[in-house]
Amino acid sequence: MKVGFIGYGAIGRAVGRAIDDGLAGDTTLSAILVRRPAQLQDVADEIVATDDLARFLAVETELVVEVAGHAALRQHLAAVLESGRDLMTLSVGAFADAEFLARAEELARRFGRRILIPSGAIAGLDMISAAALGPLDTVTHTTHKHPRAFTAEQLGGIDPTEAVLLYDGPARDGVGRFPENVNVAAAVSLAGIGLDRTRLRVFADPATDRNRHVVEVTGYFGRLRLEVENQPSENPKTGRVVPLSVAKALRNLGAPIVLGL
Repeated sequence: MKVGFIGYGAIGRAVGRAIDDGLAGDTTLSAILVRRPAQLQDVADEIVATDDLARFLAVETELVVEVAGHAALRQHLAAVLESGRDLMTLSVGAFADAEFLARAEELARRFGRRILIPSGAIAGLDMISAAALGPLDTVTHTTHKHPRAFTAEQLGGIDPTEAVLLYDGPARDGVGRFPENVNVAAAVSLAGIGLDRTRLRVFADPATDRNRHVVEVTGYFGRLRLEVENQPSENPKTGRVVPLSVAKALRNLGAPIVLGL
């Protein structure tokens, strides 16, 4: 399977290495769309690196993987789907915008394509989405990250010496306030009872060196409580497991046996 990347920062490079190491199955990186392709001096000659969307889409690929952030997803989603390719994205938080989510779904249906969302930094999306058919009563997602993962504005100008609650409320508003920090909350919300009914709590915690997520779900199925402590990557907002999740999702697309559907 030939794929193209939108973005080639820390996550994109890590996924690229996973592809080279064979962790993504029979996958080949064929094209990269970035704003400054001249800076990608370590990219293999056979990979087309460009800032031109038309040239990027002219390369033979079956799937486009977006690893550049919310703005890039908004900018390129329509063109990718219209080109006849599926789109895999990590920027699920962009779908907290109800109008954008509706437009994305309409475009995918119109062009007969799919928008694929890997698990990323969270676990349990398979069980939450299954249990949501039950239905669900409550979903609460609590996130603890080191203050360096947040901007000064998000911290409200404080320098926390202990865990500080930055937000407690509906996931839709919280994802908007912390767009690059709580993509996982958007994924949990979409898998479960939606962004308006899911409660999100965000803590800046100087005592933690991990990105910690606790998800609690109740409903017809029973009760679920899961806790994940992710080791941050070089970008403190993102865990090391995120690119591995993308690699696994790529591998699953061509695998004869797939677990966890």
